[in-house]
Order: sequence, then C-alpha cells, then structure tokens
Amino acid sequence: MPILVIAEHDNAALRAATFNTVHAAQQCGDTVHVLVAGHQADAVAAQAACIAGVQRVLHVDDASLAHALAENVAAQVLALAGAYSHILFAATASGKNCAPRVAARLDVAQVSDVIRVLAPDTFERPIYAGNAVATVQSQDACKVLTVRSTAFDAAPASGGAAPVERVAALPASTRVRFEGAEIARNDRPELGAAKIIVSGGRALASSEQFMQVLTPLADKLGAALGASRAAVDAGYAPNDWQVGQTGKIVAPELYIACGISGAIQHLAGMKDSKVIVAINKDPEAPIFSVADYALEADLFVAVPALVAAL
Repeated sequence: MPILVIAEHDNAALRAATFNTVHAAQQCGDTVHVLVAGHQADAVAAQAACIAGVQRVLHVDDASLAHALAENVAAQVLALAGAYSHILFAATASGKNCAPRVAARLDVAQVSDVIRVLAPDTFERPIYAGNAVATVQSQDACKVLTVRSTAFDAAPASGGAAPVERVAALPASTRVRFEGAEIARNDRPELGAAKIIVSGGRALASSEQFMQVLTPLADKLGAALGASRAAVDAGYAPNDWQVGQTGKIVAPELYIACGISGAIQHLAGMKDSKVIVAINKDPEAPIFSVADYALEADLFVAVPALVAAL
C-alpha cells in the first residue's frame, strides 16, 4: 500500500519540514503520495509534484482549509486513510495537533517523534529528553507517525513529475472557527530551518544585553537567534526563540551556545547539531560535554572579540 505525507505550507509554498518528512516516508516504502490541503494553494501542489520520489499529489482546495485547522485537516486525512499503510506528519506544532486526532479516530497507536526508520513497521524515537532511544514496532494496519524533521535529510525539491489529482473537500467542522492570528515577523532565518544558530542563556542577564551581545554575531554569520528556556522565562528573549525539549528541536550546521549551562532539556533540543561551539566561564558546564569546540571564557569578552575577528 502507498504512504501518505501531509504537506505543511502557507498556501503559497511548502514548509521545509515537508521535504524531510517525504524522505522519511521513502524509507517506509516505495510509493509516496502527498496531501496538500489548503485554499488557493495550486502553487503548493505544483511544488509538491516536483519533489523527487513523490508519485502522486492529492490536492484539496477549500476556504475551510485556509488556516489548516486541525479538525478540518484531520477529517480530510481520515477520508483517505483507508488506502494507505502509513500516514506521516512532521513533528511540528501543526503536525502534533492533527496527528493524534487521526490516530484516535483510526483507533491506532501513534508513533511520535520518529528519528529513524528501521523497517516499515519498526521505528526509533527518543525518550527521557533524548537520553534514551526506544525501538517501537507497530502492528497496526495503518501507522500514524510524526517525524522529527532534523533527523532526516530533505528530499530533493526537483526531479519529480507527479500528477496532481483534485480531491473533493469535506464540509467544514461546525465546532471550530478561525478568529485570527498574530504572526511574528523576522528578517532572520526561521529557527527550525536555519543552518547557523546563535543561542543565549540566562548568563546574559537582561534582554538589552542579550540583543547587544548576540545580534552582531548573528548578523555577521547570517544566523538565527535562539535562547535557553531560562533566558525565555526571564524575559530576555521571546518564546518562539526557545530551543529545547519544550521549545524547538534544531539541528543546524553550526550551533553557538553563549552563556548556556546545558540543562538536559536544552541539550535534547540541539545536541544533533553538526558542529557545536560552547562559550561559558564555568568549566563544569554540562554544555561542554556535547560541544565540538569549548571556550572557557566570559561571553561578554569572547563574543565581541569573535565578532571583531570575523
């Protein structure tokens, strides 16, 4: 049976996590279909059709799907579920909102945060804040998975030529309605997809110092800004910058941790980064245990010196 990937998009373009989810789906089987549910999202369906390895794109277009309300998207997925052996969502806020609804209605056990596909029915997922990895075998006829996008390479965005098939939209749920959204605008790369991230911790002591010290370094490197939970809780950085178990899971090419001690919850969110640089004046800081390059120094001296050297 084929495998269905639920595309994430903004009705204009696919989000990066979709390409990683397609690659994970290709490890589950040879036939991968992509569902694009949205409103006036023809360009998204065309983009999905170009992904290498995708055999078919299902396109549902309706105003009720414009904002990807989980109730409406889940209903569309359930209408198609009988034809698929696997249904894959990215392990993002949207995917985590929709996947459990699908799994519950199908009466199957969801496998969450998959980081490796061992076989079509066997998967690995982190537990205990990433300190252990569980191997899970699912015997359900339809397997509902959420995929940690940072654990899989992105499928090539070009090279495919899948047909796009229109699918009729179901009536919208009467239990929910979209009231509005406040979208944070940022000129920097999106944290979850950034190749370089500069993160700060509680040692920066204030929101003013957080920005004054880290912004020049991020500007030089073209990096996204991140923060530990302690820094976010203290009000030094906004919530959407939080990296960690209760924030965003990232795996950039380069992660620079400034004044972050390395609590287990933070390490769970960034330890898969390709290169980790840690700057901390505490020689016993746990962050040094995962760092590729460790600088025992005062960040208020080291970071400006690094900026000057770049």
